Amino acid sequence: MLWIKNGYCIDPSISWEGYADIAIADGKIVKVIKEKERQEHYPGEEEATVVDAKGLYIGPGLVDVHVHFRDPGFTYKEDIESGAKAAAKGGFTTVVLMANTKPCVDTEETLRYVLEKGKQTAIHVETCASVSKGLQGKELVDFTGLYEAGAVGFTDDGIPLMEVSILKKAMEESKKLSAPISLHEEDPSLITNNGINRGQASEHFGIGGSPREAEISLVKRDLAIAIETGAIVNIQHVSCKETVDLLREAKKQSQRIHGEATPHHFSLTEEAAIQHGTLGKMNPPLRTEADRQAIIAGLQDGTLDIIATDHAPHSAEEKAKEITQAPSGILGLETAFGLAVTELVEPGFLTYLQLFDRMSLAPAKLYGLPAGTIQEGAAGDLILFDPKETFQVDRFLSKSQNSPFQGRKLQGKIKQTYCAGCLVYDTQRI
Repeated sequence: MLWIKNGYCIDPSISWEGYADIAIADGKIVKVIKEKERQEHYPGEEEATVVDAKGLYIGPGLVDVHVHFRDPGFTYKEDIESGAKAAAKGGFTTVVLMANTKPCVDTEETLRYVLEKGKQTAIHVETCASVSKGLQGKELVDFTGLYEAGAVGFTDDGIPLMEVSILKKAMEESKKLSAPISLHEEDPSLITNNGINRGQASEHFGIGGSPREAEISLVKRDLAIAIETGAIVNIQHVSCKETVDLLREAKKQSQRIHGEATPHHFSLTEEAAIQHGTLGKMNPPLRTEADRQAIIAGLQDGTLDIIATDHAPHSAEEKAKEITQAPSGILGLETAFGLAVTELVEPGFLTYLQLFDRMSLAPAKLYGLPAGTIQEGAAGDLILFDPKETFQVDRFLSKSQNSPFQGRKLQGKIKQTYCAGCLVYDTQRI
């Protein structure tokens, strides 16, 4: 048995925070003893592992529903093992992988490969299947077969679904299964150069860039289809204030519509692309301060109910290419929590209860995963962190190192991560 004592707990599932002692056995939380009911010693404690969390906060393990581990096909950037280690360091005990691998996850064979490798890691690794065969946007995968084989949802993330009839049919199929479908919203016909905002950044680089209309137009179209079909839909990595407004209105008509914000979109603007070059290039691009503030406001009022990293590893050689040739995407798992504390909690935009809702409970609910709570009978997935300790972003556990946040000081140091009651990350051991 494991006892974690004297920590200040944050449980978004019951909107409760306070001091508690937690006992974990056989991977599950078996006791949560709160406030005045706590004891200095418990029966059998001398035979247990006891962790004194005095001075630390305890939250449910984080859940990231938008992660690229590049396995199979691009394992020089990341693989499932290295990605899981990076996740544990970042406080994530559950991740949901995207399907744009090589081959993509459009068959049960590839799905089984990913899930079996995931089981060999120290955390919970789930995966989506692709929406279309070969990510071509022309023919749907076997939704029922892949879902019954273990896919938790469907997405062609990285490639927008442009054919309306295909998208509508996909939403209808996903609704039958009560499985979420996640959408990357960028109309390629409107984009000259992806990854760089059309505006100050594109002018700096002397390129056409990516206009906000590329996102707005598809979001407007797809929210209408989502409302019509009643599908569970997640609008991924929102970058524009207009998208936040569209989601806010759409959610009044359907509780099955979700909006996702990334740490880089609530922390940075297009000025970071100018400063960091290809390390600030991602799809959709970093935009303006007005957009960043709208994303924060969307997180405050729940319009954006999920924070997800879009963890996208790339090699140094790839990111060393010129701005129009380098791939889009940055690392996210190891900096997400610190950025959220620094940019959202410390300035007073979110409480810790709201933060753990957006980073643990709500993403778990989207995929029907057993996470996001510190209740008896729940999984022993927890993080221990010091809300006041600052740290400097240094070398990552990820195979890749592509991040504009290297060298930055953040607040909210994760000290330990537990998954199913096992210590899977300890800052003292790194």
